[in-house]
Amino acid sequence: MYDPARRDAVRTIAAGATLAACAPLRSLGATRLSSSMEPPPLPREFRAAWVATVDNIDWPSAPALPTRVQREEIRRIVDACAAAGLNAILLQVRPTADALYRSRLEPWSAFLTGQQGRAPVPGYDPLEVWLELAHGAGLDLHAWVNPFRVRHPKSIGRDAPTHLANRRPDLVRAHGPYLWLDPGEPDARDDALRIVDDLLTRYPIDGVHMDDYFYPYPQDKPFPDTETYRAHRDDFGRGLPLEDWRRANINLFIQQTRALVHERRPGSIFTVSPFGIWRPGNPPGIKGFDAFEGLHADSRRWLAEGWVDALMPQLYWPVESAGQPFEPLLDWWRAQNDAERHIWPGLYLTRIKPEGSDEKSWTPGEIVRQIEIIRSKPDANGFALFSAVGLTENRRGVADRLSALNANPAFIPESPWATPHAPGRPIVTRSGSTVRLTPGRSGGVVRRWAVQFRTRDEWHTLSIPGTDRRAPVPTDAPSVRVVPIGSNGASGPAVTTS
Repeated sequence: MYDPARRDAVRTIAAGATLAACAPLRSLGATRLSSSMEPPPLPREFRAAWVATVDNIDWPSAPALPTRVQREEIRRIVDACAAAGLNAILLQVRPTADALYRSRLEPWSAFLTGQQGRAPVPGYDPLEVWLELAHGAGLDLHAWVNPFRVRHPKSIGRDAPTHLANRRPDLVRAHGPYLWLDPGEPDARDDALRIVDDLLTRYPIDGVHMDDYFYPYPQDKPFPDTETYRAHRDDFGRGLPLEDWRRANINLFIQQTRALVHERRPGSIFTVSPFGIWRPGNPPGIKGFDAFEGLHADSRRWLAEGWVDALMPQLYWPVESAGQPFEPLLDWWRAQNDAERHIWPGLYLTRIKPEGSDEKSWTPGEIVRQIEIIRSKPDANGFALFSAVGLTENRRGVADRLSALNANPAFIPESPWATPHAPGRPIVTRSGSTVRLTPGRSGGVVRRWAVQFRTRDEWHTLSIPGTDRRAPVPTDAPSVRVVPIGSNGASGPAVTTS
């Protein structure tokens, strides 16, 4: 478990590693023309969807559904993500200091069972099911954690006796309709890190993810941390002003989380999805909320210093937005990437409303255009969609459009700086039109098999779920190259067979 004594000895992770070479996204394909006898580089792109559990946005669709229905909904979401050509899911497992998994530290979420602290009946561990189905479909799964939000306006019923608000009320602050863990309290940060540590220790998750909630969004009154500031104002240097002190609290927490993720589960990564505007005027002409001041989130520094493995800025505006144009914002974030980490913008899929809705809706073409812009940039190698309900409902045909757009496979970009845990050398045998795939006895788990073969002047690349043990190939293909792909795209040794 996380040791609070380590909080003052955070390691500095080297930020100088370079990104692994990736095939340009405009040339992605299961078929690629080539005169070379060597297979082309594996196409790489992060393609994800958020699955939000707070207020039952995505899953479960309502609280207190029978376990059988909850399981069916998990399978439906996983199938929809796979059908849309995605390769990762960001699952919200801790929305309000509660758990949508079997936790020893926090109560079951009321969004799952209808009453906080009540276990599912019949009992099961939802996160185990999510991991089994996602990994079985060749999808990485990241645990999305809200570290400091304790109660949401849409929270259901009373908090359980074991809930943080009752267990450590000295760390909790009321702020508008929310309850919030005070990030300035060292014990509060340590409590959040214990949750991350527990998840990493007990579940084979591919990453830990956080969104834009660190200090809360402003309410009518200031965040009530005056006493905390008086007690800890000199933790980062004597006389640090309040606003800088708050940012220092979050900066420390970000560094601690990333160090913990890499130490506890090699091969996993730490990703953050901040508000899409760092500060108004960056780049010139950008208008909107100031997250640097309002949330005390210096996300630009997190990226530049390499304190995250991937930054996923929420670029939730149209391409032609007057004050928040998509491409200039994307280019600005790319320019801040001194440590050469991944940039995977968040796209607002649920701005596409169902047919017949009275709400103003985007067209699916807006999301398609944004993905095409991302793919035109050599150093922006992925995207994430908020949220999965747009796929499962196929709003205005967007799931069909994405399925066509992502018809060709892509493997998650490698993160060589993040202690990758690649699969070992596999055993590959061929019999006619079938290639048999056996994972190596050492190394990391296989999430996907990259199977490449040549027919005439074309190379073909197939993506096969890592749980599969066979792949189809044409009988006239002279040779087949197989690469085992592990968590977060880590490539194991390639094997070629005739």
